[in-house]
Amino acid sequence: MPALPTRVRNELVVTKQLHEHTVGGDMKASPQDQRSILDIQGFDFATGTLANKIKNLPEAIELSATIIKSNNTRDLRIAAQTELSDVKRELLRAEGDVEQIVTRITRDEARLSGGSASPKELEQLQHEVVSLNVRRSELEEVELEIMMRVEAINTRISDLENEEKTLAAEIADLEIRKENALATLNNEIESIAKERSETLASVDKTFADLYEKIRSSNGTGAASLVGGQCKGCNLPVNTVELGRIAALAEDEVVRCEECRCILVRVK
Repeated sequence: MPALPTRVRNELVVTKQLHEHTVGGDMKASPQDQRSILDIQGFDFATGTLANKIKNLPEAIELSATIIKSNNTRDLRIAAQTELSDVKRELLRAEGDVEQIVTRITRDEARLSGGSASPKELEQLQHEVVSLNVRRSELEEVELEIMMRVEAINTRISDLENEEKTLAAEIADLEIRKENALATLNNEIESIAKERSETLASVDKTFADLYEKIRSSNGTGAASLVGGQCKGCNLPVNTVELGRIAALAEDEVVRCEECRCILVRVK
């Protein structure tokens, strides 16, 4: 069988070591490395908290809601403008109807004033003029009602346009506030990432790999052991286990029996 490349052999060795330590094999790490791994856990927790803040940024949530409100207002304004066009056509028809009646009234009144018609025709014209005036009043009432609708729709459109302008200003302000908040949080994350990288460089690689493996599986790679309690799962460590841990050398790596994270003994 051909020899495996050096890189592959190294990866297999690391995988074997991590497997052994995960299932209960012994591992040693200097007290300094253990304290450093606890610092790294603190960096990771802080980064996760900041990432969650970015995901649930109040400015972003408010911006999204305001954009939806603005879009709804725009849709209402467009609908109102469409309605206005329809009502204006209706008004034109009503004005045409009134104009036709006025034309007929003017014509009949001119014939009445001319005196050339027979008495019977004059009587008929008088009745027609009366009827036409009644019809004219009815049509003018319809015309007035339509004009009032046009005015109301124009007012509604004006209000919606003003609301759109107000919302546009709010959106612009929220976008600036969102970007500023994101910049602040991202700067914090970058600063933490730099500290984490510097701290990680000082930790034994095998020990650091174990931490990363544990963290990737349950979210917490290391926690302090304080007052007989694991601060990773916040559960007490039983008395027998505490006695065993107390008898171990400082460089022995301890794991929580409950959450399996690395337990760092804090004095």
